[in-house]
Amino acid sequence: MTALVKKNVGHALLLPYPSQGHVNPMLQFGKRICSHGRSATAAITRFMAATTTPDAGQVSLETISDGFDDGGFAAAESISAYLASLESVGSQTLDALLQSLADRGLPVSVVVYDSFLPWAVKVARRHGAAAAAFFTQSVAVDVIYCHVWEGRLRYPVAAAVEGLPGLPRLEPEELPSFISAPAVQYAAYLEMVVNQYKNLEDADFMLINSFYELERKEMDWMMSVRTARTIGPTVPSAYLDDRIPGDSVYAIHLYPPETDNCRSWAATLGLGSAIFVSFGSMAELSSDQTAELAFGLVAAGSPFLWVVRSSEADKLPSGFIAEAKSKGSLVVSWAPQLEILASGKRHDEIRTRAAEWREASRIAMAAGGSSDRNILEFLQKLC
Repeated sequence: MTALVKKNVGHALLLPYPSQGHVNPMLQFGKRICSHGRSATAAITRFMAATTTPDAGQVSLETISDGFDDGGFAAAESISAYLASLESVGSQTLDALLQSLADRGLPVSVVVYDSFLPWAVKVARRHGAAAAAFFTQSVAVDVIYCHVWEGRLRYPVAAAVEGLPGLPRLEPEELPSFISAPAVQYAAYLEMVVNQYKNLEDADFMLINSFYELERKEMDWMMSVRTARTIGPTVPSAYLDDRIPGDSVYAIHLYPPETDNCRSWAATLGLGSAIFVSFGSMAELSSDQTAELAFGLVAAGSPFLWVVRSSEADKLPSGFIAEAKSKGSLVVSWAPQLEILASGKRHDEIRTRAAEWREASRIAMAAGGSSDRNILEFLQKLC
């Protein structure tokens, strides 16, 4: 689909969970693999390949099936049904893909699988490939989920939690809602995030989309119990070290961003004067929560850009979009997040700290930085 895999070099197969916030970080990691002289192929679902136009640079694209080739996740009757199909049909088609690549003279050295897909370990082993779990969340969140998996933290949580490595005392409302108050509709997702640690002892590496300097204590603990390494942040190189030519945007958009609209709006604002709100591609708020947030944004008095997916728009209060526009704010179905958040100067305490961490992330991904060294170690051992 894009790029050709080079023969006679290490070959990594990337298997992301089929949502935008999981596919793009893994594709960015694939670009890093290619920049170090190895080859990378990403396996996305057939539905995703048919409904998007990915631009993954040197990363080749292949497809597997989640069992819903015509409709994707929306065609499943429930979250549980989708996840069950993704495992059963996905493992079969991944098996076939690995065999096909080998038959084409492109055997896979290592399968880098999204931690939401622990069943990929066994598939990789059947083809003599190493396996590396890829975690998209921060190390701190990994520490919490790891303790849940190992039975050290029970859910739902009614009291404050103390003693987690590197983390301060956490009140129940500060924990992920999957744990503190797992709603019925998210029960399947709770099981999915906890089961990230299933089969992990059989994986050769644990790769985390963060950087060491950001979460030192948590990462020190994680490395003491797992073969874990930070390899992020996995954002386009143009926002970091600029070592990958032409890498300035994410490779795939499941929801077309309203780029021109957002740029025009941002151009009218003063520096650091607006609020950006987005809950990503999966979260669903109730009508009451949506209304409370809407009224809160208006009451704040600052112009805001709020990303409300089309499937969630009917939860907005009547006339809210027009009211927001009349007050200099903007509600869109999807935004070019990197472009919006990268603009402007940082001039108060919070923005100063953000600038410091941004610079630290650049150093981590630059040649010789902590994440760059970890990527090279991973490639030397498994690819």
